[in-house]
Amino acid sequence: MRYNLIRKMDIANGPGVRVSVFMQGCPFHCKNCFNPETWDFEGGKEFTDETINKVLDLCGKDEVKGLSILGGEPMHPSNIEGTAKLAKAFKEKYPGKNVWAWSGYKYEDIKDKDALKYIDVLVDGNYEEELHDPTLKWKGSSNQRVIDVTKSRENNEVTLFNK
Repeated sequence: MRYNLIRKMDIANGPGVRVSVFMQGCPFHCKNCFNPETWDFEGGKEFTDETINKVLDLCGKDEVKGLSILGGEPMHPSNIEGTAKLAKAFKEKYPGKNVWAWSGYKYEDIKDKDALKYIDVLVDGNYEEELHDPTLKWKGSSNQRVIDVTKSRENNEVTLFNK
């Protein structure tokens, strides 16, 4: 597994100041994707336990409210194990902070994956250029959903995040 970038202080991808990890590799290739440099599964840098430790250290600052995992595609079969390992380690070390993830896959198709056990909010669905709306919060197009994964698991149905 590989990653493209770690952003130490991110205010665009989820609420508050966050650490963001951009996974490497995406099969969707959405038209006008904001991050096409993450498409190539062979690009970026190797994702290791050292990478996870670095992310956890960055997340320890009081001003950091959570971790965001984006892409590329963090839920792709070649990335999902690393996504789960990172999210699990984060939740164990920082139970009071949250994990957000973005995926082109629909929640219904990945809801049973181990990675979702450690993710609080999932923005799902492919970015669609014709549905782009710059006024949307935390998503690029109106077809995408900002899902409260914790409540969705409790309710056994998709529950949108509304904070």
